[in-house]
Amino acid sequence: MAGLKKIGVCGCGLMGSGIAQVCAMSGYDVTVLEADQKALERGMAGVRKSLDKFAEKGTISASDRDATLERLTTTTHVGDLSDCDLVIEAIIENMAAKKDLFAQLDALLAPEAIICSNTSSLCVIEMAAATKRPQFVAGLHFFNPVPLMKLVEVVKTIQTNQATIDTLFEFAKRLGKRAVLAQDTPGFIVNRLLVPYLLYAIRMYESGLASKEDIDEGMKLGCGHPMGPLTLLDFVGLDTTYYIAEIMFDEFKDPMMAPPTLLKRMVLAGQYGRKSGKGFYDYSEARR
Repeated sequence: MAGLKKIGVCGCGLMGSGIAQVCAMSGYDVTVLEADQKALERGMAGVRKSLDKFAEKGTISASDRDATLERLTTTTHVGDLSDCDLVIEAIIENMAAKKDLFAQLDALLAPEAIICSNTSSLCVIEMAAATKRPQFVAGLHFFNPVPLMKLVEVVKTIQTNQATIDTLFEFAKRLGKRAVLAQDTPGFIVNRLLVPYLLYAIRMYESGLASKEDIDEGMKLGCGHPMGPLTLLDFVGLDTTYYIAEIMFDEFKDPMMAPPTLLKRMVLAGQYGRKSGKGFYDYSEARR
């Protein structure tokens, strides 16, 4: 399989914009697709802000920042991705929407172009089934914030061929990431281990076994974690965790993966964590 030259990224939200940024920083020409122009402008503003911070810290030069931005092209038309060698989907976590996009990409792209999903929980082979190239479809799961986190999970389905996996490992290496190989099961490697841990921390707090501060301090100081589980939940998003937990419980029927009642109530109340201003902790401007 020939080397990758042009990358497409579908979605310019938190994950999509980060993926586009690291690809452009690594020398790839990148086309970013979004549903509407306003979403594109928000995402690209975030990319510029991130690159400015890197330049201010001296991590990259001002000329490298400018060159990175020049390698980024935006569009609201899926047809503009037709010349991409690899397209990474980072849209809403909705299977119907992903399958529809994969079918469109399959009809557009060259026969051996690779299509990947950045999904953290959905079944990749189900997306691949919407195409006529399942051997060239895989998961490519980045972690937030993408420009800083070094890990990428390369997800192999029962039909992904080895050449595709090898290409994605080389691609991750060029991005400065470390790739690990995961099978196409809900949660892959990291979330399969992380989500039950986070859910059990909620159960501890919900049962009154310890305060949220002591649970977080215990894991930080006792296990050397950079942040405690409840702080991490606020960072990831309680709604995101709830959604992933429901998918994992539906697949495995393991009670440890069932969303706790408190988590469901907080999501229903709109308490998603940092992004909503309140989760297990208060992030509102007044509190600050």
